[in-house]
Amino acid sequence: MTRPLLLRLVTVVGSSASFHLMLSAVPAYTQSAPGAGSGMAGLATGTLMLATVAGELVAPWLAARCGYRLLLGAGLLLLGAPALALIVSQSAACLVAVCLVRGLGFAFALVAGGALTAELTPRERRGEGLALIGVMSGVPSLVGLPLGAWLALHTGYGPVCWVAALAALASIAAVPGLPGREAASEPPPGTLAAARSGALGRPTAVFAVTAVGAGIVVTFLPSAVAPEHAGVVAVALFVQPAAATAARWVAGRRADRHGAAGLLVPGPASASPRARPSH
Repeated sequence: MTRPLLLRLVTVVGSSASFHLMLSAVPAYTQSAPGAGSGMAGLATGTLMLATVAGELVAPWLAARCGYRLLLGAGLLLLGAPALALIVSQSAACLVAVCLVRGLGFAFALVAGGALTAELTPRERRGEGLALIGVMSGVPSLVGLPLGAWLALHTGYGPVCWVAALAALASIAAVPGLPGREAASEPPPGTLAAARSGALGRPTAVFAVTAVGAGIVVTFLPSAVAPEHAGVVAVALFVQPAAATAARWVAGRRADRHGAAGLLVPGPASASPRARPSH
């Protein structure tokens, strides 16, 4: 636990809290937005996720030119500032644009922050170091998912937007204390080319399937449950990240000792959404 690693944890908490507070509140927010149809919740979350994937593809190219620290700061800015736009405008176009920009910001924070985490962690304990980061990002999701839905229900969407924006923007203060990295003179190998290799492509596919399953549950659970059972949604949104946070720590420690390959099958299997037909 060094000072740079502690500062990195501050950025992890800020980005995760900002992201997950809005993740559960936005699908419900779309139902009250003028001109928003029944499919607006899926469009908003889909835009957020697609922008995150696209941002992760271009982030290595940007990091090679501006360095991880600058990219992390830019990611936190793009994640936090656009949330304030929803206080001013409730139009569907504004909502989609905000999700687009915030998705890019979250992607930049993930990629740049992950690279800095790897530099700050000894190689022989990298799995445990990444698990620590996972736990620190899991705790805000554990609190943020149900809190975002609860705040939106009891105080309106304005406070949710303010808290989400401030969480990301305040954590920018920790970025200057992180180790710098000179911009590379040559771009790194292409991300798409690297993903086509089996060594990276297979884990990427596993992560994609798991993320889609988790995103479906979080997006449609608030609107799939009757209003009189809204408390069940808050409990479910608490249990899911709680289990994910505990599993990250176990997975990181196990990977350092026994390798990570044995965890790839249980991951998507346990994340697959299961539904019971209604009668």
